[in-house]
Amino acid sequence: MKKIFLFLLLISGTSSFAQLKLARLFSDHVVLQRQKQIPVWGWAKPKETVTVTLAGQTLKAKADASGKWLVRFSPLEAGGPYQMNVSGSSGKVSVEDILIGEVWLCSGQSNMEFKVQQADNFSEEKKNADFPKIRHFNVDHEVTMDVQKDLKNGSWQIASPETVGNFTAIGFFFARELFQKLNVPIGILHSSWGGSQIEGWISKEGMLSSEELKNYANNLPKSWKEADSQLDRKLRKQLFKDSQINPSAEDEAKYQEPGYDFSKWTKTDNPIGQWDWKGIWAFRGNGYMARTIFVPADLVARKTVLGLAENDSHNAIFINGKLIKEGILKGVRKIEIPENIWRAGDNSLVIKFGNMIDTPWYGLGLRGSSDDLYVGTDKQKISIAKDWFLMPSFADNHSYVHSSNNVGTTIYNAMIAPLVPFAIRGNLWYQGEANTGRAFQYRQSFPLMIHDWRNKWAVNGKPGDESFYFVQLSSYGPDQDSNKGSSWAELREAQTMTLELPKTGMAVTTDVGNAKDIHPTNKQDVAHRLATNALKLDYGQNIEYSSPLYDTVTFSEGKATISFKFAGSGLVVKDKYGYLKGFEIAGEDRIFYYAKAEILGNTVIVYHPKGVKPTSVRYAWSDAPVEANLYNSEDFPASPFRTDNWPGITIGKKFE
Repeated sequence: MKKIFLFLLLISGTSSFAQLKLARLFSDHVVLQRQKQIPVWGWAKPKETVTVTLAGQTLKAKADASGKWLVRFSPLEAGGPYQMNVSGSSGKVSVEDILIGEVWLCSGQSNMEFKVQQADNFSEEKKNADFPKIRHFNVDHEVTMDVQKDLKNGSWQIASPETVGNFTAIGFFFARELFQKLNVPIGILHSSWGGSQIEGWISKEGMLSSEELKNYANNLPKSWKEADSQLDRKLRKQLFKDSQINPSAEDEAKYQEPGYDFSKWTKTDNPIGQWDWKGIWAFRGNGYMARTIFVPADLVARKTVLGLAENDSHNAIFINGKLIKEGILKGVRKIEIPENIWRAGDNSLVIKFGNMIDTPWYGLGLRGSSDDLYVGTDKQKISIAKDWFLMPSFADNHSYVHSSNNVGTTIYNAMIAPLVPFAIRGNLWYQGEANTGRAFQYRQSFPLMIHDWRNKWAVNGKPGDESFYFVQLSSYGPDQDSNKGSSWAELREAQTMTLELPKTGMAVTTDVGNAKDIHPTNKQDVAHRLATNALKLDYGQNIEYSSPLYDTVTFSEGKATISFKFAGSGLVVKDKYGYLKGFEIAGEDRIFYYAKAEILGNTVIVYHPKGVKPTSVRYAWSDAPVEANLYNSEDFPASPFRTDNWPGITIGKKFE
């Protein structure tokens, strides 16, 4: 009986390989890379011989013990459409409408994920999107502890007015420019995830090769249960400065008491939005929001309305320790507060609530507008749209959604590993916003990821030679001076330093951002600047392709002379008055002052009219350097830079 059971178990254990199949990337309308060997792989029965034909070539492969097989076709020139046929004893598979052309992998976070339908001029872009030789494959969001062999979903979409709205905007606009100038098919392989940190995109082997991340890789959780426990401890350490602190129900009941000091909770200036993006990552359960509200004496004896935006979970609302309202309200909430509940002066408002019900993926947080947060009457309103404090409930049942930033390597495992070794010309990368708090460490983690991916695409032990072009962070946040420091400027510096790697290029975008929106909608200019890198470095076109980059500085007679690489046919100032802006200088005291700057040939002379003797110059060194206006004559904005190496504000901030 045991032998029969074992025999049945063995049969069922191999049944997943009984049907011949291709990796999901090899589906109808696929674009395959020209002028390179073309790897094609799939699965069959262990040891089965598989025959694959494409464009007049016929290759055979024998599946290994796990059932995987792989062939490599000789390079082909641009063309098509072709058909691929695969056959073996376990079945037959055909792929139709195959084109040979240029393939680019587009990856990163939300600004790469940003869709054509969200970009500028979508109605016009949609009307003019009939490009049957541009195809787009979208990789679904997924994180896994183990390296995945194949994608669960996905198909190649042909660019048309009906489909283009869901394409990555940067990827499509990049592909369109290449197609129009090269006249060859373009494949966009899109694998990105909004808000993702770079560490999620690096393999475990890549981390182990780095002194910076080796310790993290050696202590990766082995299961999601273990990962959740780690994240719980990490969050408690973040909130209480001690991971051993784990509040009980009795401890949390004190949150509602009058006079409780909630000022040490996580503070947010804008309570609208998911808590995931307010420092309480992936937590799902109940939580508390609290705020002090100053109420003038003339409102105390009147009925008022408390506006609380939208959250459709069960809410319990406490004013000065007294339960005022409990239950579920859908839509924009306007809660009537009876007379004499408020007191003149400061009042504490504490709300206990849970995950959204209608949209459970949203978790904790509010939806709606900041205008929906107020206290008052029809004639007198007090805004409560800022200065809230947040605290999750650890005493109540809670969990952690398995998302992009819980565990490093897990995005790579699910969203990059299944793409290897699909032949590509290069990579487009737009990421870094989620790493600004660790900008100094990005000097190592970003080059590490590029090395890691090239090693994964190695052929016969030789690392891949794929180009890697990336977008320097745009402008977002305040335009502060250098005395305050800027994590965004430090991240841009780390990105610029990565140009030391071979076959890399950078699109500077500080001039096409939006200081008030982390997702600027002008993706056309961003894509164009990436495309110029490819057209020059990959396709040999005789064009200028780079922004001016800081090269050297000399100090003499109270002035600094800055020289640049990639000045093109000359430096220019974009300003109707002809004045350069965005330059600062500092002396030995390291105190910065805004400075005068003038173009002299392909150099910029920087000085201070009050005679500050400079030892350092900085340009566009802020989160949102919107006034910076130095360009080359080919209309590429100069990259932000500094001439000093003084310690920044992100040194010592490490990935954990």
